This record gives sequence, structure tokens and C-alpha cells, in this order.
Amino acid sequence: RTLGIVERKTTIPILNNILLSAADNKIRMVATDREIGLIADYEATVTVPGEITVAARKLSEMLREIEGNVIDFKKLDNNWVNITCDKVVYRIPGIPADDYPEVVEEGNEGFFRIKSDMLKEMISKTIFAVSTDEMRPGLNGVFFECKKGKIEMVATDGHRLSIANMDIGDEDSIHEDVEGIIIPRKGVSEIRKLIEDGSDYVEMAIRDRRVCVFKKDSTILRVSLIDADYPDYKKIMPKDEGTEIHIDRDQMLHSLKRMGVMSSERFSGVKIEVKGGKILLSSINPDVGEAKDEIDISYQGENLEVGYNVRYLIDAIEVISEASISFRMRGKEGPGVIKPIGSENYMCIVMPVKLREE
Repeated sequence: RTLGIVERKTTIPILNNILLSAADNKIRMVATDREIGLIADYEATVTVPGEITVAARKLSEMLREIEGNVIDFKKLDNNWVNITCDKVVYRIPGIPADDYPEVVEEGNEGFFRIKSDMLKEMISKTIFAVSTDEMRPGLNGVFFECKKGKIEMVATDGHRLSIANMDIGDEDSIHEDVEGIIIPRKGVSEIRKLIEDGSDYVEMAIRDRRVCVFKKDSTILRVSLIDADYPDYKKIMPKDEGTEIHIDRDQMLHSLKRMGVMSSERFSGVKIEVKGGKILLSSINPDVGEAKDEIDISYQGENLEVGYNVRYLIDAIEVISEASISFRMRGKEGPGVIKPIGSENYMCIVMPVKLREE
């Protein structure tokens, strides 16, 4: 869990390390990049208390190859560390813990509970649409808010907009609304790792609209929030107009993936035609070749022809678990809207693209 937090490229060597602290029959692991911090406690037999920092990636590689159940750590006088398990012995250099950045240990005030599975699903339905454009910092994270018993998470890169929402349920303990905050992409990725297994619930708190904190079992994750305004996405929500198709989710997804075989960075479009009770998909890449497919469908509205980025459509549909989807298209100028049939908890808006052949 610490590896994603530790900086890969940094001019501060100690940020490549994790802090190991042993006392009171537990070992504490701390990792931080100054924006995200993680504290994890594990049961241990401590004979001599102490602390040291060691290279996170190298430690992870070593522990992955050790096959025993009990591992011994011993800090030596010269800040080296012996790691032993049965007959396996590692000896690695450490850095004194004095200069390691502090990660605040949280009290119990202000936390509310969220179902881990629910949060994990909402993350998967939004994180793919987060922008990587550093010139637009407000879009470099997932927007999160809770109002009137409903959590909503939103992500956009300007070309697509993904929205996931869930009713909290009476058994959860959010007593106050959470005004919109922006959690950075890296922080969202670490939250997803935290809730991958273990408890059914995760606890969350917001600190001064600057930090969000997550607690699960004996692990605490602190994430600095993005200080920026999020666009008013509700103003651009398209109306229910255009041509709407209902189609089997797997059929559409596999057809798009077949078209995606032809795509490249320069040629990423797929042409979609709706006519005669069919949807026709085609992809042309002068460097690779071309592909075509057709699927029988039911639809309402006029025949149309429109292009989309094939990767965006795959991303939007892949996170849907329902058997069928609705895809509403508005021609070459208006956005397309993808939703699951039978659920109102997710939608993805995708802007059309002009294909090279047009």
C-alpha cells in the first residue's frame, strides 16, 4: 500500500523511504510524499524500541520474495538494518528518522462511515475521466460531495464527463452535508487500494476543506485536497433528445474493442451509424487497416452517423455491471450519453469527434 505514495522521482532522498517505528508491541509503517500520507500499524513483538527509514521499493521487493511467516528487523548502530527470515538475511542502509516529514495521527472526531464496496464502485466509474492536463488543476481530481443523503462523484477531462451517485442509506452515519471537494487522482487511487479488502466500511473526515482523511482497521490515509474551483457540470447536462439505442452491454463493449484494435494515438475514432434496425461500427487507420461490425438493435429517433473516441466509449461502458445500456446520441455536434438500463446511479457524457475521413 505504501509504494503508490512514495515518490518515484524526488530530489529529497528520504521521500523515497518509509518510516519504520517499533514500540508497544506494534510496528508502524509511515509513507508520505508531503501531499498524501499513510500510517499503518501491525502487531509485532518488540524487544528494543526504535525507528529508522528505509527504501520503500527495495523493502517491498525483498518482502515479496521472503517465504516465511515471521520476519525480524534489527537496526544497527550505523543506521543499517538487518532483515532476517529463517535462513534469509538482508542488510540494507537506512536514513535516520529525524528528518522524515510528520504525518498527523488522527483523533476520532468528525468521521462518518461509507460502505467500502459503494465507494470502490463510484471510484471505478469516475477516475478514468480525470484530466492529466496540469494546466487545469481543478480537473486533476475527482469532485466529491454529499447532500441530502446522496453521495455524488464527478470527473471530467473536458472531452468526457462521468458522474456516479449513491444513496447512503439509513445505517450509514453521515449526519451533515459535505460541500464539494476535489480529491487528486493519486489520492483517489490510494483510497481505492485502501478499501480493496478488509472491513465493510471505511471512515471519512474532512479537515478545514484542505485534507480528507480515511480510516480502515489500523490504517489511516490523509490526502491533501486540490484548492481550485470545479466547473458547474450541472449546467451542461444534455436534455433527453436525439436518437436513443438500447443494446446488450457485452455486445457493444466487445464490438468497440474490436474497433479499438485499429486505433492509435493519431487515429482513435470509431464511426457509429444507426439505421435500419442496426448499429454499424467502423474504424479506419491508414497505418494499420480497417474494421467493421454491425449489431441488431432497438432504437428511438432518427438515423444518424457520428464519430467518437473509441477509448472513451470503452472506458464508459466497461465500468457498467448491468446487462444492457442506453446510448443517446445527438449527431456530430451534441454530446452522447451512456447509462445503464435499470439504474440511475451512473452516466457518462462523451463529446463527438470529427473523423479523419470527414
